[in-house]
Parts: sequence; structure tokens; C-alpha cells
Amino acid sequence: MVKKIPIVGPTFEEMLHPEKIDPEIRQRAIEMKKKDPLHPINLFNISWKDENNEIRHFVLPKELTGVNANIIVLYAKDFPSGSHKVGATYSVLMEKTIRHEVDPEKHKLVWPSTGNYGIGGAFVSSRMNYDSLVILPEEMSQERFDIIRKYGSDVIPTPGCESNVKEIYDKCNELKRNDPEHIRVLNQFEEFANYRFHYYVTGNTMIETVRRYHIGNERVAAIVLGVGSAGTIASGDRVKQEFPETKIVAMEPVQCPTIALNGYGGHDIQGIGDKHVTWIHNVMNNDAVVLVDDVDSKKMLQVLYEEEGKKFLKEFINPDIVDYISDKFGISGIANVIGAIKIAKFYNFKDDENIFVVATDNIDRYHSVMKQMAETYGKLDRAEAKSRVERIFLYQEASGIFEGDKYNRERWHNLKYYTWVEQQGKTVEELDAQKDQSYWIKQQEKVHETNKLLEEYRNEHIEELRKVWFDK
Repeated sequence: MVKKIPIVGPTFEEMLHPEKIDPEIRQRAIEMKKKDPLHPINLFNISWKDENNEIRHFVLPKELTGVNANIIVLYAKDFPSGSHKVGATYSVLMEKTIRHEVDPEKHKLVWPSTGNYGIGGAFVSSRMNYDSLVILPEEMSQERFDIIRKYGSDVIPTPGCESNVKEIYDKCNELKRNDPEHIRVLNQFEEFANYRFHYYVTGNTMIETVRRYHIGNERVAAIVLGVGSAGTIASGDRVKQEFPETKIVAMEPVQCPTIALNGYGGHDIQGIGDKHVTWIHNVMNNDAVVLVDDVDSKKMLQVLYEEEGKKFLKEFINPDIVDYISDKFGISGIANVIGAIKIAKFYNFKDDENIFVVATDNIDRYHSVMKQMAETYGKLDRAEAKSRVERIFLYQEASGIFEGDKYNRERWHNLKYYTWVEQQGKTVEELDAQKDQSYWIKQQEKVHETNKLLEEYRNEHIEELRKVWFDK
């Protein structure tokens, strides 16, 4: 029997700068993106940059946001799998592969998720020659379950909604107890490869964006990002190193204000706000938390999605811009924008100041949710679209904001104890170590070590890898 060789793709450096990928491999990846999007060579398309090395971003029209600051959106729609979470899952599995912590001949991978991480895990597992299983709350959108199965993974639904992460942990622990020899759990909430992908690739992409495209003052005033695994918000750690004035702001659902108020509850900003503070969240470097309503997020997504909403927007915004941005958002992307509007008003950011948000996925993951919205709130007409744009965007209040002073940061940090020490087996010593930024710098420095190890692995297995990449 032929041994299953783990397939790998780009280094962190190549995901940040795909122009540094071997030209033959890069060209093959670009060709296969449309021809065969499930081909393993598509791992080399994991980047914020397109085939022309342009950064996938846009600046929202100020007529839509109602604030002076530039709100810049990095959008992930065109990543393999339709979400930037594929970068995190690839990084986690790539690091474990080159360090020989997982073996496709022996192990089954388990991806605990509330959606996009599981989709990304299903995508990279099959492309990298692993069998996998995704654990996902049963109330997530049907599209999520369908895509996971399409990518070649099994999926187990667990009780509850977006906020029911403990139930996911419980199922993972059960699977591992029953088969400790073969089950390997790749938990996005504690795997630092997730942190490293966003620290290095997303964070440096933000820095490059403002400088390369000469946006505003070419600096970053704030980053506003919803926290699920707290992977994406790691980008703020890199940006703040370059621009010390940057405010790193965690966005949470008002229905589940865990970090802000030690709160709990169910919500439907799919992908964020999971009733705990994640292990990889550098809360001691966070400057604020902002609360956003999940229903408002879905209502504004509906405005961008439905024809009546777009028709109204085109009355005061360039129609080409409306059409361009209309398919780039999911629920959490809209929630990030609402949070950015609140923060822009709270800090009174000026015309030349820049705020970054990320659109994690896109509307393709939410058609069923939009159908439910229409059934719940009725058909969207011009009057309702106008009301929503004015209330949710243009006249949004700078409310539900909790700044990261000394004691708030300590509260945010201390919340980790109950999940990670009491339930998940971490030590108090390591938890205490996370209070110091030197802990996080050590995690950041592993990017360069990983790049070197991956290059060595590729060189060692280059003949087998090229056979897969080029179908020889």
C-alpha cells in the first residue's frame, strides 16, 4: 500500500507575499483556482492578495458610514473555501505536520468550530491528505453543514447556537477519551498557529494596505474585529508594533457580552462571541470592547443583499460601488462595520484616520438566514431600507464601549482561568505568563522558525509534492 504523504503549501512569508512563491507553482495555483478549486495546489492561493498581487480591500463610502474616518474592509470572499479561516486552519495543520505531531496514516483530525474554521478545516484536511471531522453547533446555517460535507469531511452537530462552545469542547473531549491513539483535536481557540497566521499575514497586510494605496494618513487608528477564536484580532498586535497609537478593539454581540460584562447568552453573529475568553487572545494588549446587536447586523446584511436595499443605496452611493460590496459581507463583517462606526464616533477620529475591519466570509453562507429574516420581518421595501441605513449606520450611537484600563484588562485576562485551567487542563503558571507581552513575542517569533521548517520539509519531499501539485 502506498504511504499517504502529507501535502503542504506556502510558508507564512509566501501567504503574505505570494509573489515570492515559485513562479511555476504560483501560475499553476492561479489556473486551478477556477478550473479545479478543490485541487491541493489551491493551498498556494491562501493570501489576502489576488493573482495580480492586489490586496483584496475597499474603503466604505462615507455617505454610508456617516463618520469622518476611513473604514477599510479586508474581504475574504476570494480565499479558498470563501473565508480567511482557511489560512488559520492551514497554518495549524501545516505546523503540526512539519513538526510530526500528526500523521495521515494514523490520525483523524477533529476541528471544533462554529462555522468557518470547520469549513476551512474540512478544506485543508482533504487537500493535505488527512481524514477529518468537524464539530459544529446544530443551529448554524445549513450552508455551513453542506459546504463541510462537500469538502470531504464528516460533521457532528452539537446542541445550541453560536454561543455554545462548551458543548463543542465536551464532544471533542469525549471523542479523544474514546480513541486517544487516533483522535487529534485541532482547537482554534488554543492553537497559536491561528494567532501567528493573523499576526504575520493579516497584520502585515493591513500595514501594507494603508501605505501602498496611500489611504488617509497611511497609519492605522483602530482595528475593530469580532472575537470568536480571537485569531483575526492578533493582527492588531502586529499593527500596534508599527503604529503604537492603534486601538485594538474587540467586538462582541450585545446578546453575549462575555469580555465586556462577564456576560452570557445566545446570539446569531455566526463566528464570534462564545461565552469564554480564548487562550490565544492577547487581552492585555486590547484597548476596548464594543457591543453590537446581532439583529441589526442581519438587518443591514439584508439591505446589502436584497434588490430593494441595493436600489435605495444607489440613490446616494455610486451604483458600481454598491454592486461591488454587496456580496462581500457575512453577518460578522457587517457587525464589525457597526462596531467601527461606534468607535469612530467614540474617539472622534478625523478625516485622514483609518479603521480596519475584516469581512470574514460572504453572503453565500447566509442565504437561508436571509430567507428567515424575510419571513420574520417581512419584505424589505424602500422605507424599511432607509430606516435601517439611518438608524444602524448613519445615526449609530457610540454606546456599549468598555475601554481597556488596567483593571478591565486584568478582568478580561482572569476570565481565562475558568475555561482553560479548571476545564481544559492548562496551568496557572502559563496563564500568569500571558500577562507579560514577552509571552506573546515568543509566539510571534516562531513564524520564522516555522518558515524554515516548512522549506526543509518541502525540499525533503519535493518529488512527491510536485507529483501532486502538477498531477504527474
